[in-house]
Amino acid sequence: MISDVDKEFFERADAYITLANEQATDVSRGKVSASMMFATARFNAWVSASGTESGEELATVRDEALEYFVSEYRKMLEENLDEYIEHFDKYMNPASENT
Repeated sequence: MISDVDKEFFERADAYITLANEQATDVSRGKVSASMMFATARFNAWVSASGTESGEELATVRDEALEYFVSEYRKMLEENLDEYIEHFDKYMNPASENT
């Protein structure tokens, strides 16, 4: 389970998921997913740049930032995929839980 998060962590995440679900009513889930990944990458690049004083300094921490964000994303994706595997029918076929 994701640990060391503030109490609003999941509320913020749910707000992004709600927006994505709203967007997915107009375009494909794949397009929404691609937009979310781009936005996350763009924001995290900004977060990384915000912690430095110059492009040269950012270049020196580039690989460390990549390793951190990719590693964290992988852990979160693995955790969520495992949860969906374990609860597939409940999440993907909620009506079958009540029958």
